[in-house]
Amino acid sequence: MITPSIEALGDSALLIRLGDRIDDALNDAAIDLSDFLRSQKLTGVREVAPAYASVCVRYDITAFASGTNAFDDISERVRRAMADVVGIKRERQTPDPVEIPVCYGGPFGLDLADVAAHCGIGIAEVIDRHASPEYVVAMLGFMPGFPYLRGLDDRLHTPRRATPRTRVPAGSVAIGGAQTGVYPSELPGGWLLIGRTPLTLFDPSRTQPALLLPGQRVRFKPIDAHEFDTERA
Repeated sequence: MITPSIEALGDSALLIRLGDRIDDALNDAAIDLSDFLRSQKLTGVREVAPAYASVCVRYDITAFASGTNAFDDISERVRRAMADVVGIKRERQTPDPVEIPVCYGGPFGLDLADVAAHCGIGIAEVIDRHASPEYVVAMLGFMPGFPYLRGLDDRLHTPRRATPRTRVPAGSVAIGGAQTGVYPSELPGGWLLIGRTPLTLFDPSRTQPALLLPGQRVRFKPIDAHEFDTERA
């Protein structure tokens, strides 16, 4: 049974802590709770965002009457809403996984050989082990649209680079420790680059700017450089 705690996060947000570790069950609970709180449409709540083992609730302090302690008010309403969902596994719709085409290695995956060497396996096996699992988007963070994916093969766990790059191309698929993810835009970063996708993961002009959302399932599909150019075009 999960016993959550609530704490202030600045003057217009609160943090619901469900645990303090990366754990599939805790992450599922955070995503379920986030979905449920959004469905309640609580007055004053602007955004609900899950992380690995917590949920951030951002609210508009101007939505509360003068003299009202906004944090106390929203905390109490969140607690009442949580009583209906925390510790209960909710049925979640499971649409087909989002397929992410990836051109592995070469100029797109500058660290692929290093990952293979660290893991003591061949490059082809790294690609196969990375593309075989079905991943779950645990959370979005770091930058808008950056998906932290859980489900990476244990054999591929590789430490981050000692010296981060100042520029990582948009669409880069990378490994950082026990996680894999995709850079949504050109950013600095220290994860090891193993490939690149032609898909645009974040576009503020779209109705839903982020291609991937917490709880979605993801699969990677290896493609060659010609297919990369074709899909990007």
